[in-house]
Amino acid sequence: MAVPNIILRAMEPEDLDFLYRIENDSSLWDVGATNVPYSRFALQGFIATSTGDIYADKQVRMMIDDEAHRTVGIVDLVNFDPQHSRAEVGIVVEKPARRQHFALAALGELHRYAHNVLHMHQLYAIIAEGNTPARQLFSAMGYVESGMLKHWLYNGRNYEDACLMQKEL
Repeated sequence: MAVPNIILRAMEPEDLDFLYRIENDSSLWDVGATNVPYSRFALQGFIATSTGDIYADKQVRMMIDDEAHRTVGIVDLVNFDPQHSRAEVGIVVEKPARRQHFALAALGELHRYAHNVLHMHQLYAIIAEGNTPARQLFSAMGYVESGMLKHWLYNGRNYEDACLMQKEL
């Protein structure tokens, strides 16, 4: 299957329902830093106060749209460190759009943006050891496993090791 054409764009107030679904999908809590539901009010405030400036917010969140301008996912740069020109990558593609290479396309666009616009040196991801699809995705995009973080992620039952994957831009 060919990599689809996608658009990365800023969050808009109209993205509230999509963001609400993603942030409150408890099946995703094991792979991220969040394990509590978010109210619409809190998410509306997040959208309203996000400047889109990674230097001000220390993060940037972009919506992933397909060619028909349907939102299929979200990609983030978080934990931005301007001194060392690096940030952590997070990505979520909604279930109906998974396995269609949207994540691959979005990471490619994110890399171009991080390198050409933000002049970043390095991106990294922290991925649960058992999350084979995510590890394969990041590996396919040139990330290398550079370490194992022991008992790093709590999945509600026990602690799981996480892989640190890095990519120089």
